[in-house]
Amino acid sequence: MRSKTELQEAIRRERRAVLVVNTHSRRGRRLYEVVRDRLTSDGFDLLGAFSVERPDRLPGALAEAMALAPDLLVAGGGDGTVSEAARHLAHRDIALGVLPLGTTNNFARGLAIPPRPSGALGVLTAGNVVDVDLGQAGDTIFANHANVGLSAQVGARVPARLKRHIGKSAYPLTAVARLVRHRPFRARITAAGTEYELVTHQLNIVNGRFQAGQPITRDASVDDRLLHVYPLGGHRRRQLLSASLRQALAGHRRPTAPPFLATDDLLVETDPPLPLDVDGEVHGHTPVRVRLLPNALRALAGPSFIDT
Repeated sequence: MRSKTELQEAIRRERRAVLVVNTHSRRGRRLYEVVRDRLTSDGFDLLGAFSVERPDRLPGALAEAMALAPDLLVAGGGDGTVSEAARHLAHRDIALGVLPLGTTNNFARGLAIPPRPSGALGVLTAGNVVDVDLGQAGDTIFANHANVGLSAQVGARVPARLKRHIGKSAYPLTAVARLVRHRPFRARITAAGTEYELVTHQLNIVNGRFQAGQPITRDASVDDRLLHVYPLGGHRRRQLLSASLRQALAGHRRPTAPPFLATDDLLVETDPPLPLDVDGEVHGHTPVRVRLLPNALRALAGPSFIDT
């Protein structure tokens, strides 16, 4: 493995890159050719460009792209696309460049990458290579979150047309519709030999600062070596609704509601067993061990990102 500085110098000198864009994402289809042409005009040696229409073909496209031995892999899409790219690039000597083309773009926000393609493309040219953390839930690596509860239903049922028209607001609207029939569950969390129990509709385990497009706390980051674990609301439906609205309106969770737990390794058990929402896709069920993978990924970050 090269050092961060050596990899950054190689990217800026050789500009050997590959592009993988999820053209099924909110803006991917419209921007694929624009991004490809911009990378070429900015002087990148584009070894390959992959337009992926079907999500089930994304792993194969990423494997083909990595086989071309680039220094930089540019992934365009939402958090699911970025998470899949992160799984492939974990502990590899290739940097991830993120083009946030999805709805919430949590991981891109955590890297201080501008939301507009023009700004994100600027990071590919002048950004710094940093080491960031990933998480692992069971056998599945994730970039942003592993959640239990209502979100597992919302992610599978939020209408694509609604996401295209109103963006991240589609998630709370779908959650409100699903909440009427959703039942609370009992969760047992074991970390560092201590057990915690709670009853809630939603348990979030977050790597980084952002969840559902909003910051969960002011001081979390994607390289703080911690997973932030918290219930959103309590066992009553109105508690979940009010907590979600407070976070959406305030821009972060209120200071009196810090993360329930900050840890690097935990066991989650629920009654009944529930599906696990891993960066917007269902991967396995509880009980599950969730752990941090420190410094697992090389990525290009925006100029305001503080590399610790």
